Amino acid sequence: MTRRLTISPVLRAGVRSLFLLTMASTTSLLWATEQNPDMQDESSTVIYPASFFQPYNPVSVNDMIDRIPGVSISNGSSGRGLGSGGDLLINGQRLAGKDNSPRDQLSRIAAREVERIEIIRGTSGELAVRGSGQVVNIVLQDSGARASTSVEVSSDRHLDHTLQPGASLSHSRQSGNLSMMFNVMADPQYRHEKRLENSYAPDRTPVEVMRESNIRDRMAYQTSTTMGYQLDQHRMQLNALYGTSDHPVDIRRNYYLPETPDQIVSAERERFDYEQNNWEVGGDYEYTLADGSRALVLFVVNDATNNYERDRYEIDQPQTKPDEERKTLFIGSGSRTRERIVQGTYNWELADQQDMQLGLERAQTILDSSLLIGRETGTEAPSPDFGGLRPALGVSNLGTTVEEMRYEGFAVHNWTLNDRMTLESSLVYETSEISQSGTVNLSREFSFLKPSVDYRFNITNALQLRATVGKQVQQLSFANFSATANSSDNDRDANAGNPGLVPTQEVRYELTLEYRLPDDTGVVSSRFFLRDLSDQIGRVDATTNPASPISAQGNIGDAKRWGVYLDGSTRLNMLGMPDALISSSLYLFDSEVTDALLGTRERINGRGRFNLGFRHDLTDLNLNYGFDYGLPFNGGNRNIDITTIDWYHDAPSLTMFVSTVMFDDVTFRLESNNVMSEEACRNRIRYDGTTASGTIRELEDTCWGSGRKVALKVRTTF
Repeated sequence: MTRRLTISPVLRAGVRSLFLLTMASTTSLLWATEQNPDMQDESSTVIYPASFFQPYNPVSVNDMIDRIPGVSISNGSSGRGLGSGGDLLINGQRLAGKDNSPRDQLSRIAAREVERIEIIRGTSGELAVRGSGQVVNIVLQDSGARASTSVEVSSDRHLDHTLQPGASLSHSRQSGNLSMMFNVMADPQYRHEKRLENSYAPDRTPVEVMRESNIRDRMAYQTSTTMGYQLDQHRMQLNALYGTSDHPVDIRRNYYLPETPDQIVSAERERFDYEQNNWEVGGDYEYTLADGSRALVLFVVNDATNNYERDRYEIDQPQTKPDEERKTLFIGSGSRTRERIVQGTYNWELADQQDMQLGLERAQTILDSSLLIGRETGTEAPSPDFGGLRPALGVSNLGTTVEEMRYEGFAVHNWTLNDRMTLESSLVYETSEISQSGTVNLSREFSFLKPSVDYRFNITNALQLRATVGKQVQQLSFANFSATANSSDNDRDANAGNPGLVPTQEVRYELTLEYRLPDDTGVVSSRFFLRDLSDQIGRVDATTNPASPISAQGNIGDAKRWGVYLDGSTRLNMLGMPDALISSSLYLFDSEVTDALLGTRERINGRGRFNLGFRHDLTDLNLNYGFDYGLPFNGGNRNIDITTIDWYHDAPSLTMFVSTVMFDDVTFRLESNNVMSEEACRNRIRYDGTTASGTIRELEDTCWGSGRKVALKVRTTF
């Protein structure tokens, strides 16, 4: 079946915006070349000294990064193990941890401690990370003694007038060869979401209206510390982190008839009690030999718990007897994940303009999970372990342990072909054993070879071509191996597990062109990609009782994904506003796979997104303001499950801010999130039996959102 890509008016507007940005960048290029004809960048590294940021009065490293065009930093590793990827270095070293996000780390480093920021566009054996288009290296001042303390207090105001305060304290210190950083924070994460759902008969006759109020009262507490020591050829670092965010969620649903929209026919109340905590300890030791070669050992140990109990109560007569309710559902979900990782690498110069890295990683991951579902009806006797209700043993997971022992050996060869070309080639061999015990006892072994090549050509000092080809293996989610709670459909309590899952393999092809305008005027880039996937994972039929259809995650065959990333960022020099930065991006994706439930050709993942950002610094007034706007491209892909088909429509987002520095070193920032109070929506079709039957039972149109949030943050460093 052939699909034709139609361009919506919004998409056309996005393309026009990106075109105008490109034209603005070109104009800026002409202006910069005319004003600075001798300014050239002779290497693949762009350097920003600390003096560059002084007019902007930055408080943290994040404030400095925000002033650099064309720079983005990922949120860190989310998979198992450490690997060799990443795009952030501090003093040339990667972070020996996983739960600390890079942006969080940078918010804790005072701007006055920075000597320079390097944007590294080339590949080199000197880098401690691999596989990123560009790497940001934060170089701190190497002084004998320094100390700084940063304090931030904040308050969030939500649409329901709830105020929630927050605070963070960071202290960093260097004394000779010893450095340390300590942070403690309370991050407000309150949310009040409202939902409206209209239900219809197959002929679109209105049947029911549901209004829901969902209140999450969460405060996330976290403390972390980093200590480092360096002496001659020895360097070592130790990180530790602990976080907790136990919280309740209260939900109220009222049901109405369309002809009597003011009279509640029935109601439900739900209560979630979450237990969430995590800790992590990581460290590394590096020894530099006399010939410049380096040996490095890293380790990470972490433990994360995510448990909750969910109770549902029905109120049959909310108008006359609102206090009479009965418990109809109990779900107890338990999850504990542990990782123990150690990695060793050795780098040395292989020949002139060539270097080599060999490495070995051992990673043990353990997931303990359980799912207890109790219902009002059934044949089993009521049990206190199931919330006083009757156990639903057919779908419950009384306890499962999944353990993976994985070894990964890798070799990376870097070759500077000439002063304009580099070639990085790598070969990774991964072998693992995944064992499962509990409801299912099974052990399986996997092994994969993953080669990749990264070629970079500096066509000019400003224009770079990057071409990469490589094989990747996606990591399996252990949660899919056993029964889990269904959080997307109130009419279904659980999804089945599938212990027979195998990893999805993919071959990646990427081609990138990046153009950096002289005099730091801006960056324009385009990245095209193609993914060939095998053993793609999607929903499959796991029904054992035809009267109760149920689905699970399963391997559904081959798939393809392709698309383009277009990014542009430029200073508005041509408008006489050199301290104004505008950024725009246009992402377009497409994909295809054969759905296992219907046998039809479907899209996977999203269709793309348009982003527009603006930031203007009024240095004479110590003031800056701006906005960030995001528009997702919806439509064209649907989520097919065993009894439902869903179409999701993500909401646009708009964040506006204004910030000023007063009293020399106190920053006040006023920020408004979801300014337009946009809502996400979903269209759902429910079927009698399964979706394959084609017999529609009900139609649902649902929209939800949490409204606008205003935050005031006050930060200072001393």
